[in-house]
Amino acid sequence: MSVNVTKAYLPPLEEYVGYLEGIWERGWLTNNGPLVQRLEAELSSYLGNSLVQFTSNGTIALQIAIKALELSGEIITTPFSYVATTTAILWENCEPLFVDIEDRTFCIDAAKIEAAITPRTTGILATHVYGYPCDVLAIEDIARRHNLKVIYDGAHAFGVQVHGRSLLSYGDLTTCSFHATKLFHTVEGGAIIMQDKALARKVWLYKSFGHIGDEYFSLGVNGKNSEFHAAMGLCNLPRVESFIVARRQLAELYRQELAGLPLQFPQPHEPSLAYNYAYFPVLFENEEAMHRVKDALGAEEVNTRRYFFPSLNKLPYHTGAACPVSEDASVRVLSLPFYQDLNPDDVRRICTLIKKALS
Repeated sequence: MSVNVTKAYLPPLEEYVGYLEGIWERGWLTNNGPLVQRLEAELSSYLGNSLVQFTSNGTIALQIAIKALELSGEIITTPFSYVATTTAILWENCEPLFVDIEDRTFCIDAAKIEAAITPRTTGILATHVYGYPCDVLAIEDIARRHNLKVIYDGAHAFGVQVHGRSLLSYGDLTTCSFHATKLFHTVEGGAIIMQDKALARKVWLYKSFGHIGDEYFSLGVNGKNSEFHAAMGLCNLPRVESFIVARRQLAELYRQELAGLPLQFPQPHEPSLAYNYAYFPVLFENEEAMHRVKDALGAEEVNTRRYFFPSLNKLPYHTGAACPVSEDASVRVLSLPFYQDLNPDDVRRICTLIKKALS
């Protein structure tokens, strides 16, 4: 029987249908409907009263964030992330300036950021990789001293807390993806999280064509999301903590079963971290070993993903400076099947196949 690398949680159908009946009764499908407003309010509460704008996806959230902060010229960013982080910068006619990553968290190396800043640098866009936090305090200090704006790509970081608060509350803006593959999902969707009310209004206008009724205030795009997607979010949000508990147990089982093998796992620096167990990545000794395991698992219908590959400074349409740590990690990393409904017997079978492939 095949095993997916991720699997979207679907709530009881009757629960979702209950929301659909309300949508049918109201006839209000999109354009800031009551379910969207309710989801934003519940997300705000969950995230410690941050200001939340629900968007159509995580990529448009990144693009709107860059535009709302009026970034131009160079944006310092990570080469170890999903491609949307880089392409959002390029889409907004800015220049990605790659800074290499740490070899423990695989997040951007804050100690290398300052040396990369030039007179053309206006911002930092960093990713909380696999939900492990960037060095948010060091980055905040660098940004303050150099008058830079900070955006975090928190696509993996929903439910994570650090220094006693939501990881998504750091930076000038944090974006999030609520794609079906994520810990918390709305089928398709995303969000922009911030603390400043004036900035939140600007973001709202940017995602809503820049106007309210017949009054036009700014440029804008269609970054809105629908009542149907909000309904899925309202079903799933109360279950997030139980998802995290189940994932923690599976992660512990994986680590127990893989103990003693020549594998590397991400290691956070921050002792106050409350983690969400978003993914289960492993790094092999070399690319050949990674392929050997990937092929062996694939032959048994166990799906894996090279997440992230390639190192983004090696993209064919935009290359950047050498980032040896990222380039090395990107060819050795493999994300194993991981979701709260994964059968523990499948975890044991996967680990047995890995042991066999590496023996």
